[in-house]
Amino acid sequence: MDFTYTPRQRELKERAASLTKVIMEHELDNELNNGLSDEVHAQLRQAILDHGLQAINMPAEWGGAGLTVLEQAIVQEELGRLTGALWDVLWRPANALRACTPEQRERYLLPEIRGVRRDAVAVTEEHAGSDPQGLATKARKVGDKWILDGEKWFVTVGDAADFFVLLADVDGRPTTFLVDKDLPGVEVKRIPRYTHTFVYEHPEFTFTGVELGDDCRLGEVGQGYDLIRDWFVEERLMIGARTVGAAARATELAAEHANNREQFGQPISHFQLVQAMLADNVVDVVTNRNFVYQVAWEADQGIDRKALHAKAAVAKLAASEAANRAVDRALQIFGGRGYMRENPVERLWRELRVDRIWEGTSEIQRLIIGNEIAKRGVHAVLSYPGELGTA
Repeated sequence: MDFTYTPRQRELKERAASLTKVIMEHELDNELNNGLSDEVHAQLRQAILDHGLQAINMPAEWGGAGLTVLEQAIVQEELGRLTGALWDVLWRPANALRACTPEQRERYLLPEIRGVRRDAVAVTEEHAGSDPQGLATKARKVGDKWILDGEKWFVTVGDAADFFVLLADVDGRPTTFLVDKDLPGVEVKRIPRYTHTFVYEHPEFTFTGVELGDDCRLGEVGQGYDLIRDWFVEERLMIGARTVGAAARATELAAEHANNREQFGQPISHFQLVQAMLADNVVDVVTNRNFVYQVAWEADQGIDRKALHAKAAVAKLAASEAANRAVDRALQIFGGRGYMRENPVERLWRELRVDRIWEGTSEIQRLIIGNEIAKRGVHAVLSYPGELGTA
C-alpha cells in the first residue's frame, strides 16, 4: 500500500501551508484586540480566493474548491496550526446547505461560496445540546408562513454571519430553516466571554415571532436532525485534523526551545524527562494523523454512514484528547515562558480545550462508539479499510 501524498495532495498541502503563513501574521493582533479589523478580514478573504481554498467542501461546479474529505483534512491540518481559531476565516459552508433548492442555492449557498455571505449553525439551546429532544425553539405554520420563536446559544460565527442554519421543532419533528439575521424579531441576547480568544464570537440569539416563508425551510419537515447530524460527522473529522495540526506546531516549538534552552550546562533536550514528553507528543501526533486520514479516506469511499459516524467519533475523541495532552506538555517544556500569551503554545493550550466539548463532548463520542458496538458489533469500528462494504 502506498501511504505517500499524491502529487495533487502534496501541492494542496503546500498551498494550505502557504495560506496558513499569511494568516499566521495576524495571530498576535487577533489575541490583543479580540478579533481582527474589517480591513484585515477583507485582505484574508482575498488571500483565500487567491489560494483557491474557498468553500473547500463544496463542488467546483458551484464555485467551491471541490475537495474530497481526505483533501479537506489535509488542508484543515495545516490551518489547525493557527491560534485564535483563525482557521475559521476560511469559510466552509455547513454541508446541510447541499440540501438547498435551486432557489435557496442562488440566495444563500452560492454567495457564501464566493465569500459574500456567511452562515452560522444555530442548534444548541439552554436545555438542548447533545440531546435534540429538548428543543424549545418552535416553528409553527400559520397560513403560508412559518412563525419562529425560541433562543439559541453558542452560535459560533454569529457575529459575522448574516444568516443561520437553524434547527427548530415542528410538532415534535426537528426541522431546519434558513433565517436571515436582519429579520424583525431576531436579536442578540448577549455575547459571553470565553476562556479562549477566537477571531469570531459565539453569541446567544433570541427569535421572537420571526416570520419565514416556506422557501426558508431547508429539506423536509422532520429531516432537520439528519441534516445536522451529517454536518456533525464531517466537522468531527475536521476537528480531528485541526487538533493534529495544533499538536504538531506545539511540539515543533517545544522541541526547538528544548534544543536552545540550556540549564545545568546543557540543552534541556538532553534530559530524559524532557525527551519523554517530546516522544509522547510525537506518538500522539503521528498516530492520530494517520487515523484521521484513514477515516477521511473511508468517507470518500462511501462506507456505511453509521460506521462512519462511529469512526468519526473515534477520530474526534482520540485527536482532541491527544492534542490537549501534547500542548500541555509543550507548555510545561517552555516553563514560565509557556504561560505568556505572546507564546503560541499558551494560546493553543487555552483554545484546544473546547475541542473536547463542541460538536459533541468527549463523553458523547464515547456513547456513539459504545452504541455502535452494542448495535452492530465491535468489528464495525475496529475494521480496516476494505473490510467493510460501501453504503
